[in-house]
Amino acid sequence: MKIEEIIAQGVSDAVKALYDADIKPESVQVSPTKKEFEGHLTVVVFPFLKASRKAPEATAQEIGAWMKENVEAVAAFNAVKGFLNLTISAEFWRNLLHEIQADENFGFTAPTDDSELVMVEYSSPNTNKPLHLGHVRNNLLGYSLSQILKANGKKVVKTNIVNDRGIHICKSMLAWKKWGQGATPESVGKKGDHLIGDFYVLFDRHFKDEVKALMDEKGLSKEEAEAQSELMAEAREMLRRWEAGDEEVRSLWKMMNDWVYAGFDETYKRLGVDFDKIYYESDTYLEGKDLVLGGMEKGIMYKKEDGSVWADLTPDGLDHKLLLRSDGTSVYMTQDIGTAKLRYQDYPIDKMIYVVGNEQNYHFQVLSLLLDKLGFKWGKSLTHFSYGMVELPEGKMKSREGTVVDADDLMDTMIANAHEASASRFEGMPEEEAAEIARVVGLGALKYFLLKVDPKKNMLFNPKESIDFNGNTGPFLQYTYARIRSVCRRAAEELESCSYAEAVPNEKEQVLIQKIADFPSVVAEAGRSYSPALIANYCYDLAKEYNQFYHDYSILKEEDAATRCLRLNLSQLVARTLRAGVSLLGMEMPERM
Repeated sequence: MKIEEIIAQGVSDAVKALYDADIKPESVQVSPTKKEFEGHLTVVVFPFLKASRKAPEATAQEIGAWMKENVEAVAAFNAVKGFLNLTISAEFWRNLLHEIQADENFGFTAPTDDSELVMVEYSSPNTNKPLHLGHVRNNLLGYSLSQILKANGKKVVKTNIVNDRGIHICKSMLAWKKWGQGATPESVGKKGDHLIGDFYVLFDRHFKDEVKALMDEKGLSKEEAEAQSELMAEAREMLRRWEAGDEEVRSLWKMMNDWVYAGFDETYKRLGVDFDKIYYESDTYLEGKDLVLGGMEKGIMYKKEDGSVWADLTPDGLDHKLLLRSDGTSVYMTQDIGTAKLRYQDYPIDKMIYVVGNEQNYHFQVLSLLLDKLGFKWGKSLTHFSYGMVELPEGKMKSREGTVVDADDLMDTMIANAHEASASRFEGMPEEEAAEIARVVGLGALKYFLLKVDPKKNMLFNPKESIDFNGNTGPFLQYTYARIRSVCRRAAEELESCSYAEAVPNEKEQVLIQKIADFPSVVAEAGRSYSPALIANYCYDLAKEYNQFYHDYSILKEEDAATRCLRLNLSQLVARTLRAGVSLLGMEMPERM
């Protein structure tokens, strides 16, 4: 329990004992004591005057005396008019430090058999292109949210839905068939997802050339030219053949998707994210299609003259939603309906969370409604973890034009930047160790920079800024951790046997102990609000507080043995808390830098 909560409870008990009045602890105003007065925490007593029927200072005196006698944490008090200033005992701070040290899982709650089962969907890539910067933020948010929910005692299933079918996939397939000349990842020396992405871009270039030619030659509008495109008609025909189970198309589709999956796996592993279960749209869209057709029979959906199937959501304040095209092919919504049904068949899910960008807010509003109308009781309880877009100083990214920031290239850049920024620190270090530290620092910088921002906000990602060793960055936390580990290595023998039982923590040490004690409540709030940013910024505040302490006070050269032992143990605990905190962000900590 935080010291403020202990004091608030103590004041509540005091008012009950002294004046037989009931007040809620959360209504007690507790704040840090102003520097000009003696004490650690101050309680405002004016709200209790009606119960005490005494002057403010007399009321403060009585409550202070009762608390000194009955609340172990209170060592002394003084009253200044209607303000009760309380001094917290050195013993309380020492005991708190010892209690936290003794709990190796401090801040984490282990799941039980009765724990809520939460499924978190993230990533959701298309197999027509490699993962890019937007996917990186999605994956990091989804993975971090999963870790935070686990830390709050939830059972978590991390899941991915791979969009492995549709017109976009057919564009890459058609481009490979027309202009690929039999290229394979091995023959061209490229990751499979990158190779397929190249063909997606190639299709778009040919398509644009064809549209421009039609506009120039026939005087058509852009929309008319696109409608007459033979290339797009071929892609649509390929999709129709795929859905009809055409052996040739399916064989090509499987070969190219296998190349992509191998590339994805490599990127996921490098990024440090994983999944417990992967679903594929090619397996789930038929489930969705059957549900939609069944819904049509029940009058929930309707068919237009062209054969397309729709849902009328105007009674719910929305519009009409397409579910099956006129040629019978499915849309994303149909796939999501089928996937949801399969997931609830596979797992006893208590809560389903979709980590998807805010441009899909309407999609999930519709999905929830449709599942509810189809009779799934869990439809309305779906949660869309909506997050803002990530952009670069140069602006937005476009996959079709090949202007995306590729995830693999981004990680390479971050690691190279970290190596460059740490070059002086790597002098005399074995090359392999330097490379590993650069990897940890570079990827840590990337993860922290993307996660420290409120997920709901759009953000600008600046790779150079994220490597700064002095600002609110991942490398700053990692450097603080490595600094502490260096101190502890030099004092390893002393740490094993020293005692701080007689030490009197100074003000800065008390602040650090309390800051560490706040960790469980931060983890709990991050779980309630689905915000990795709370963890990131807590870790930054803790590291900043420690660095100020490190600057102001000697540790290894402190002459008093008990004080030196306290500072060593406190430092060790700060490092442990930082490591635990950033693990919820998917970050690693280097033992030296």
